[in-house]
Amino acid sequence: MSIEHDRTPPTISEVAEAAGVGRATVARTLGGYGSVSPRTRDRILAVARELGYRPNSLARSMTTGETRTLGVVLADVGNPFFVGVLRGLGEAARSAGYDVLVLSTDEDRNREAAAIDVLVGKQVDGIVLSPAAGRSDVVPHLDIVAKRAIPLVLLDRLVDTVEADAVVINNREASRQAVAALIARGHRRVGFVWGPVTNEPAADATDLRRIIDHALWSDGERLLGYLDALEEAGIPFDTSLVTHVLKHEPQATRAVLGMLALSDPPTAIFATETDALTGTLRAIRQRGLRCPDDISLIGFDDSSWASVMEPPISVVAQPVHQLGTLAAECLLARIAGSDSPASTHVLEANLIERQSVAEPSTLTR
Repeated sequence: MSIEHDRTPPTISEVAEAAGVGRATVARTLGGYGSVSPRTRDRILAVARELGYRPNSLARSMTTGETRTLGVVLADVGNPFFVGVLRGLGEAARSAGYDVLVLSTDEDRNREAAAIDVLVGKQVDGIVLSPAAGRSDVVPHLDIVAKRAIPLVLLDRLVDTVEADAVVINNREASRQAVAALIARGHRRVGFVWGPVTNEPAADATDLRRIIDHALWSDGERLLGYLDALEEAGIPFDTSLVTHVLKHEPQATRAVLGMLALSDPPTAIFATETDALTGTLRAIRQRGLRCPDDISLIGFDDSSWASVMEPPISVVAQPVHQLGTLAAECLLARIAGSDSPASTHVLEANLIERQSVAEPSTLTR
């Protein structure tokens, strides 16, 4: 049977007439709510497909109170880490019948507040947020999320003042293992390239812990892991071996060049994210040094290029796809009505050892 229709999108009433059922039955079937017999539902869906019916998402949200949309606020959508996370999150959301609206903050708290306003205005069913706030900071623009009882899941970073489900990795232990691997090869001068910027370098390890309180949680945890490895090995902390740079490659390059110009430079470097790693590589090349002959190197986050470099770069690899999938699953569970206490899910990161680490060069011991 062929049903004739013009190019005007059909209405629910037209679908109901063609299927020989009431309008309310069609609305329940196409809106995915209420009770409809399997036989009737199949007939309605078949007619709707033949007519080319497209659901009115606004009308459905007014009827059900749901938009079937998840809001995702990421620090940097161009960062390979977040690209991988978003792929896992998007796949899980689509499998559950949800669309995803993604906004980027570029680590700017004002942009984050604006993004939250947009998502609340769009009436998303839940929000995944990679916060730009430090671990002990207050985040007032999340008050409206709490007041409206919009489910929230923190991704990659924790904030002590925000009570919500979270999905992170074991940053501190992953960092400790990476630095310990360098120490095990004989390195005692290990440089640490990380993100936060301060007006002046930390005077000692205690002062550095004060800085950590206002750093991004993931950055702070990685620095704590570095300090753990030094303490375990009985190596004194040297503030000149910790660079305070923004997360941009040119600034990382300048900072590492300064570190390499020290009278007693590092024999190994641990770079805690992708731009820090590429900036470090550029600085090593500008100084005419060879890795690992002159200096050893471990990065954070695995990239396709890291394994094909000469030499291949040792890295801490994060389970990015799993992080995104789990964040979506946690959010969907809250949307479905879960009222269990907020919990933090910690996934393991793994050190992948390649050929960028060797014993200290006799020239730099």
